[in-house]
Amino acid sequence: MPICRRSGTDVRVRPLAFLTLWGLQLPVMVHAQTPPEGAKAKIESQSDAALDRLKDAVANQKSRDPRAIPGTPPEAAPEIRRRAFEAMRHRAPAPAMDARARAAVEAGRADVARERDAMAKRLGQALGLEAPDTAALAKGIAPPAKATWIPVLFVSSSMPVATLRTYAGQLEKARGVIAFSGMPGGLTKVAPMARLSAEILRLDPGCEGPACAMRNVQLIVDPIVFRQHGIARVPALAMIPGDPTQPYCEREDDSPRSPHVVYGDAALSGLLEEYARLGGKEEVRDAAARLESR
Repeated sequence: MPICRRSGTDVRVRPLAFLTLWGLQLPVMVHAQTPPEGAKAKIESQSDAALDRLKDAVANQKSRDPRAIPGTPPEAAPEIRRRAFEAMRHRAPAPAMDARARAAVEAGRADVARERDAMAKRLGQALGLEAPDTAALAKGIAPPAKATWIPVLFVSSSMPVATLRTYAGQLEKARGVIAFSGMPGGLTKVAPMARLSAEILRLDPGCEGPACAMRNVQLIVDPIVFRQHGIARVPALAMIPGDPTQPYCEREDDSPRSPHVVYGDAALSGLLEEYARLGGKEEVRDAAARLESR
């Protein structure tokens, strides 16, 4: 290897590699200059110091808690925490904000109360315990031009649900009503009657929840109509003029009643035929026609 002398410094020239430039390989010569002795000693001392600093950093990192989260601030001293809580307790009062918060709470309570009352009213109307909303009904249903005869089927909660569901499908076609003399568990317990009503009126017996489709059949709980017609056993069919869904607490004892009562565990069509045979052809004409037309 050739050596060149320049001002007391050895310059060694060594071929390193071929440089590729625009597709041509050209030999490149690198000049390595040997530093003076003083500079070399300074470089070595600085390298040792940098290596010592690196070792110290590694040792400090290993000594830390491995579970600690990087960047997590240290826990505040008890005195600092105590002063912070005291400052929160002695914060400046904000009457406007407190008033808004109280108003929001009261408004929420009022909304919940209104919704609860509305749900109770709708449930009472569905069970025949409360007068229906005549204003809402007038918007969607035109009043009948003349008095009509409504088929009312007297049933009991002890009857099989499958039988009650079959009658509900037939009464939906004839625009009839299902009547109970009482509610399961007594008049003070609405939940069992609500569950039974849902089981009877649901189109899909496997459906659960408020979104299930229901049959358009009115269910009433009316012990007075049972007493008026002397119902001793169920099922029984009567043709009642007017509106049999009117709450019994608003109906007089001498309100219109059915001229005949038909007993028997038969299809609704058979009960209507028996009613007509007893002399009630005019009463059952519309209901029978609706039942046969669908």
